Amino acid sequence: MTPTSLTRLAAPIRAALVVLAALGPLATARADAGSAPGGSARAPTRSLRDYAVPAVRLVREDGKVVSLPEEMNDGRPILLNFIFTTCTSICPLLSGTFAQFERRLGADASKVHLMSISIDPEHDTPARLSEYARKFHAGPEWQHYTGTLDASVAAQQAFDVYRGSKMSHSVVTLMRAAPGKPWLRIEGFVSPDDLVRDYRELVAAR
Repeated sequence: MTPTSLTRLAAPIRAALVVLAALGPLATARADAGSAPGGSARAPTRSLRDYAVPAVRLVREDGKVVSLPEEMNDGRPILLNFIFTTCTSICPLLSGTFAQFERRLGADASKVHLMSISIDPEHDTPARLSEYARKFHAGPEWQHYTGTLDASVAAQQAFDVYRGSKMSHSVVTLMRAAPGKPWLRIEGFVSPDDLVRDYRELVAAR
C-alpha cells in the first residue's frame, strides 16, 4: 500500500470520526459497545463463542452466488464484520481497521480470509460493494457479501449481531482460527495493532 493510498484511506476514517463526535451520545448508543455510560471510553470486550454458520447463500462483490458455510470453511482463519455502504459512522471505522490489519500482516495477509457482510442488502448491490471495497483498498483476501434480506438477517442472527435495524448497528468483530474452532467475539472498537495481536494469538493456540 503506497503513501498515497494510505492518505486516501484516512479520509473516510477521519470523516467517520467527525460524525461520531457530532452525534455524541446517540452515536455511542447505536454503537452498542463503543463507550461506557457518561461518555467515557471503555476497552473492547472479548469472549469465546460457538456459532453455527447458517446454510444460506450470499452474493459476493464479484457477482458470484456462494454458500456461506463453504466461504468460511476453506481452511483459512476468518475475520468477519457486518457493514453497509451508506453508513457514515461505525462502518468506515470497522472497514478502516480491516484495511490496516491487512497492511500490518503484509505477506501473511494471504493466509487469512476477511469477510464483510452487508446488513443493508436491498441497497448494497455487488457493484456498490465493489466500489466500497476499492475505497478501502481491500486486498484479494477480503471479500464483501450481499444477498437477500432473509439471508442477511439469518447471518446476523447466527452471529448475534442482529438488532432489527441497520441504524442500531453493533460494533462487533468476529474471528475464528480454523473450521470447528470457537469464535473470538470482540465487542467495541479495536485498534489494528490489537486486532493483529488477537489474530496471532488465536492462530498460535489452534
